[in-house]
Amino acid sequence: MNIHEFQAKEILQAYGIPIPEFKVVSDFKDVMNAVQALGVQAAVVKVQVHAGGRGKAGGVKIGKTPKEIETLAKAMIGMKLVTKQTGKAGIVCHKVMISKLLDIAREYYVGIVIDRKEATPILMVSPEGGTEIEELAENSPEKILKVPFGLDGTISVKKCHEIAHFLGFTGKQKEMCEEIIRNLCKAFVENDMDLLEINPLIEDKEGTLWALDAKIAVDDNALFRHPNIALMYDPSQETPEEAIAHDMDLAYIALEGNIGCMVNGAGLAMATMDLIKHHGGMPANFLDVGGGASREKVSKSFALILADKNVKAILINIFGGIMRCDILAEGIVAAAGELDIEVPLIVRLEGTNVEKGKEVLRKSGLKIISADNLTEAAEKAVKAALGKEGSYGHFSK
Repeated sequence: MNIHEFQAKEILQAYGIPIPEFKVVSDFKDVMNAVQALGVQAAVVKVQVHAGGRGKAGGVKIGKTPKEIETLAKAMIGMKLVTKQTGKAGIVCHKVMISKLLDIAREYYVGIVIDRKEATPILMVSPEGGTEIEELAENSPEKILKVPFGLDGTISVKKCHEIAHFLGFTGKQKEMCEEIIRNLCKAFVENDMDLLEINPLIEDKEGTLWALDAKIAVDDNALFRHPNIALMYDPSQETPEEAIAHDMDLAYIALEGNIGCMVNGAGLAMATMDLIKHHGGMPANFLDVGGGASREKVSKSFALILADKNVKAILINIFGGIMRCDILAEGIVAAAGELDIEVPLIVRLEGTNVEKGKEVLRKSGLKIISADNLTEAAEKAVKAALGKEGSYGHFSK
């Protein structure tokens, strides 16, 4: 789950990370109160949306007077920000952060991610802050130092020294850098983060280090351990369908294709989407109903897929383990009775109670295109989306 920059900074402040003082407003009428509370004449005004590249899109600006700060905030609240990460649809800004303006001497990059291959968190630092890490890795990989650290959130003194030396810190700055690194590693592990990024970490004219920006993503599966972070979820930063899926505890991501997918298991869902692409089609969504989905959840998943008017066919690919095929079939029949399903349904069932599931579908009288394996299912879904499948007929083995 992604959270806003101001929320990330609140978490990091609790770990002793130096953060410039800031205020968050959602109504431009409150801007002057925020400016007065900060006691500043100039400030940075930043849109609060779940996307990178905000500065390039006009979402980060400097107000040199209180009046200018107010004008900028008024323009940003309610604006639609469009970046590479948001896509053409963009994201509407409902809050802005007003932060004290610092006199920057140098910028650095600090980030932490999970190294899936090595199964360990890895810290990445660079003396070239302010640049997107992907660009830096491609154009100047020698300027990035990668340092793995413990699953308990600890990092050795030796590695801290190595990081500080790589960034060029000595004396008091070296001590500050090492303390920041230790605290970031601890925060990352203790909060089950997938991503922690400070870009830039800056040095001001007095030599003090500050986290000027902060981005955090937390593992959805660990949110039950962090109810305070779970409350930071902002449905306005997602599509209406994704927000509905969140409430239904479904893993759903809207895509730009026309073949709706309902699958149980993330790996199987990815394989299904890959095969659709391989056979010339485009998936309209990623939808994992989970291993123990109920009949009600399956029915609601159908409604979610059909809410996308671009969907021309639906591929249901279920391997029944914990989730029984007959339960899924009952969900399909229930959804068909409630919804006006006018697009072809392609169904591939395998696993627990598969014959019972097929029998439920057979007796339902639904027009279904059956498939015995995933490749066949993908091929038929692509043809159906193109209108080439012909008459559906009743379900058959």
